[in-house]
Amino acid sequence: MARSTFHLPLAAMILVAGTIAALFMPDVASGVLLTATAAIIAAIVAFSPDRDDAAPPQPAPSPAEPSADLFELPAFHALIDQDARVMLGLSDMRIALANDAALALLGRHIAGVDIRTAIRHPAVIDALTRNFAPTTEPINLIDFRQAGDRWQLVIVVIGPNQRLLMVEDRSAIDAADRMRSDFVANASHELRTPLAAILGYVETLRLMEPGEAEPVRQRFLGIIEREAGRMQQLVADLLSISRIESDRYRRPTTIVDLVQIVRDAVTEIRAADAPRAADISLQLPDTVRMLGDSAQLGQLAHNIIGNAMKYGRAGTPVSIALRNHANEWEFAVSDAGDGIAADHLPRLTERFYRVDDARSRSVGGTGLGLAIVKHIAERHRARLAIDSEVGRGTTVSVRFPSSGI
Repeated sequence: MARSTFHLPLAAMILVAGTIAALFMPDVASGVLLTATAAIIAAIVAFSPDRDDAAPPQPAPSPAEPSADLFELPAFHALIDQDARVMLGLSDMRIALANDAALALLGRHIAGVDIRTAIRHPAVIDALTRNFAPTTEPINLIDFRQAGDRWQLVIVVIGPNQRLLMVEDRSAIDAADRMRSDFVANASHELRTPLAAILGYVETLRLMEPGEAEPVRQRFLGIIEREAGRMQQLVADLLSISRIESDRYRRPTTIVDLVQIVRDAVTEIRAADAPRAADISLQLPDTVRMLGDSAQLGQLAHNIIGNAMKYGRAGTPVSIALRNHANEWEFAVSDAGDGIAADHLPRLTERFYRVDDARSRSVGGTGLGLAIVKHIAERHRARLAIDSEVGRGTTVSVRFPSSGI
């Protein structure tokens, strides 16, 4: 035990004081008794522990508690259930834990099942049987779930013979990458075709002598003008898609009159001396007020009406109507053309998709008109529908919600 430094001097003082006092006692017995008492007190003082230095009593050590299994902790369960990725906890090769995303994908029967049975993919089996080691980079699961899909697997070490598997669907990202690549390739092809024609005819004109075959020269110049105009329209459509996509999540805040927008589009078409302008028939109410982007809605009307005029048969009506249907305003354009086969309808709004490539090029189509219409409709919270019957014609309609009108 620790003792303060003043205990020994104090004991010595008590012993000396007792001895001196004993010398003055009247008899020897009293002096001896006093000396003995002083010696006892001095010994007690000398060997008494210092109260300030005394260590507090320590509780008896409790036996060590076993460490909790991470897969058994409710907080860990709640954490992984919030993750959209498929997450599986493995003890050895058996599934000890599965989050909600895993149960939705693989089924609720997977608890306790061997992982090689739950996920039947060669890359998973190879990764887990190869020393059960963690992955330094994601493992690609090609054609997992269905052909063309790609998922990624990451293995994380949790403890001895315990691993956490994280599986994420990357198919949508791959599809977006393919879409971007296809878009660049298609745009390049669409621009290269008229450009090649322009360069070819320019080279021919340069080799011709002045005044030689003037009718041929004029025909070549007309082709160059047409192909240059096609390139200009294609660039304009590409810029339109870019602008519309950048505003995709920005709702229009301006009050516009949809009827007036449609009337202005028809007026412009007629003023341009379109070959079938006389075939247009209108069925419009007096006014339809709504929140919208007037420039984009005008482009939507132009594209739909223009398609009906291009692909409908000459001399047949191009019917334009704006009708109210149960809290929606439907803008519909119908033609009496050759119609479109059902297997083409789902793809009509894809960029550069054409039912008849040769015919589309001959009438000046860029393959972007309905793609632009779809994006404009989505920005205005509208629904685009295309109904067609081979030999009878096609109706393209856009239904705008009446809320906000």
